[in-house]
Amino acid sequence: MSGDLVYVTMVGDVVHPGNLNIISEASKRGEVMVGLLTDKAIVMREHPPYLDYEKREIIIRNIKGVSKVVPQDDWCGEDNLRRYRPRYVVHGDDWVSNSLSTVRARTIEVLAEWGGEVVDIPYTHGINASVVNTARREFGTTPELRLIALRRLVESKPLIRVMEVHSGISGLIVEHAEIEKEDGLHYFDAMWSSSLTDSTSKGKPDIEAVDLTTRMQNLSNILECTTKPIIYDGDTGGKPEHFVFTVRTLERNGISAVIIEDKVGLKRNSLYGTSVEQTLAPVQDFCDKIHAGKAAQITKEFMIIARLESLIAGHSVDEAMERARAYISAGADGIMIHSKEKSGRDIKEFCQKFRLEYPKVPLVLVPTTYNQYKESELAEWGANIVIYANHMLRAAYPAMVKVANCILENERSLEANDLCMPIKDILGLIPEPR
Repeated sequence: MSGDLVYVTMVGDVVHPGNLNIISEASKRGEVMVGLLTDKAIVMREHPPYLDYEKREIIIRNIKGVSKVVPQDDWCGEDNLRRYRPRYVVHGDDWVSNSLSTVRARTIEVLAEWGGEVVDIPYTHGINASVVNTARREFGTTPELRLIALRRLVESKPLIRVMEVHSGISGLIVEHAEIEKEDGLHYFDAMWSSSLTDSTSKGKPDIEAVDLTTRMQNLSNILECTTKPIIYDGDTGGKPEHFVFTVRTLERNGISAVIIEDKVGLKRNSLYGTSVEQTLAPVQDFCDKIHAGKAAQITKEFMIIARLESLIAGHSVDEAMERARAYISAGADGIMIHSKEKSGRDIKEFCQKFRLEYPKVPLVLVPTTYNQYKESELAEWGANIVIYANHMLRAAYPAMVKVANCILENERSLEANDLCMPIKDILGLIPEPR
């Protein structure tokens, strides 16, 4: 073996024969240094790793042929390459033609600065990356792992994409929805348990008519068949004495966060705006509720996020900022700012002012009315988390109405066939127990 330094990039979450072959081939060329991708790097192109960096490092460091493991914060690892100046970078030849081809091209450019070269190792047949990723999801999760997942995402990903779920089947759809794009895999990072869609799916108005116990029964169905972190829509949170039990119940079941809004009186959906009475809670009362919730939680990972209704109630951005300052001082882990204005200008103004004062506090947006803006634009404003708050139920309802009316019109279901999934596909949606 020569004294050359050989650099290998790895995820290290699921180690399979293909990974071991790469290390074996690399060790024939010199001393092997593994650039182990951090959580921050991985989530830019793939699903979050099952194991955190420290655990993955222990595994990779103990593989035969590995001399050293260093953290790598991006897929190319330019900083590491320039720092260590390896003679070779060894990688499977699948990156010649897949979405990492641009990373390969950049790696070649960087290595050329000192005469290094890329070595493409033939792909190990029988190892299917999608199967490996599916197997990783099938490991399942625990309440503890699910609970901490949102914090890990906030710390590692610039923008977290969240979709509403209201049933086990909607949860499964969100769990598995993904699209491969040039910049990597796009998917939903977390799920939103909406009081609006939960109430509506039960045929009840969105006025906090469905209690926590009933909502937890529905959430249990979602928790049983999914693994992604869940953010719970806690409406107003109720009385501080009741909110304490809400926090403990959610935390015990592995929910990552609760969002509560600073309104009082009969709860009416915020998108009504000032067309119905929207009364804001006294600042100190809401701060007391936040403080009580934070004092009740057992883990440091559970998050209480304060939802500002100032813009909904017709108040100014400056008034919303005053409330945000107070809620953060009371212990809120993040802020959600809401508006029904279609222009989004008030939201943008708030975000920019908020980020100047609080560069690291999580900021949540729900772009239901100002949905002309792409996620990249919302991230530029300062958003950490974007919630698509009611779209799964809104999509399901018109489809069901169309089928019902079709059957009534034709007095049979034949014409509705093309509007429905085949029975065989429905049966295949839910995996059989092993």
